[in-house]
Amino acid sequence: MIAWLVAAGVALLPVALGDRAARRLAGASWTHRSPRAALALWQAIGLAAGLGAVGLGLVVAVAPLAAVFPHGAHTLARQIVSGPGLDGLGPVQLLALTWSAGLMSWLLIHTVRTTARTIRERRRQRLLVDVVADHSPVHDAYVLPVAEHVAYCVPGRHRRIVLSRGTLELLTPQELQAVLGHERAHARGHHDLALLPFAALTHAFPWLACARTARQAVAVLVEMIADDHAGRAHGTLPLARALVRMAASASSPGRSASSPGPAASGSGPSASSPGSAAFALADAGVVERLQRLLTERRPPRWVPAAAYSAAGLLLSGPLAVLIAPLVCVTL
Repeated sequence: MIAWLVAAGVALLPVALGDRAARRLAGASWTHRSPRAALALWQAIGLAAGLGAVGLGLVVAVAPLAAVFPHGAHTLARQIVSGPGLDGLGPVQLLALTWSAGLMSWLLIHTVRTTARTIRERRRQRLLVDVVADHSPVHDAYVLPVAEHVAYCVPGRHRRIVLSRGTLELLTPQELQAVLGHERAHARGHHDLALLPFAALTHAFPWLACARTARQAVAVLVEMIADDHAGRAHGTLPLARALVRMAASASSPGRSASSPGPAASGSGPSASSPGSAAFALADAGVVERLQRLLTERRPPRWVPAAAYSAAGLLLSGPLAVLIAPLVCVTL
């Protein structure tokens, strides 16, 4: 049973280390050179922490029923189905079982609520865009009749790539194509789905500083991934120039608040949304993104390999705890 406790508990180590460790990972230079691998590691940390916390409670709860966790889980399941219920469990085990059930319900509720709010926000933004913007077949985008410099993507099944008239006048054709490539990369890559669990985690545990750090780090990483797609197709220099122009214009005073989407300088994907309702070009990590676009160096191959391996190891323990009882049933 000790081995099962360790398998579930190791996944909680990143959370136990606190926000300082999360900030060190978020600021590590290798994450900017390998954003896909870094994103996979952040996703593994978040998923493993949730599964590990649930699994740890289950392991403690069934400890008196059998020497091995899968057998104890089977025994508890049979008792609940056949009638004895929670016989054999002491106060500590009942508390652990309540912890697992409550935590699982809490995470599920906030995931559903965050998803529903994000879907509503997307619908609202799409409706506003359809009302005030004109579709441009040349750019395959919706153009807002405003002078402000705006470029963003409303992701989802019915995506909207949105530009403003001011953006069309500000950027050169090369820069404009790079911006469009960046926003289309968000839509094709379903980056909103990568951000959604971290938004739900932040809403479920608003006091957890490392959850907020993870959400901010992932927002920057998906921007860098989109930068890579646009850079390969249209060149890194046009994208970097466009990013500077958009960020500089958005920071100037006097910007109107009447546009229906996020500004080019919003704080993360859509400052008004609960999670990932929209992606603006200069949303997050502008300085870091410019640095990597202008001084990009490919990381050694072992760096992403090590990140993916660490992600797999973090997930292996909690998954083994939760899957082992199901596997034993089929044997």
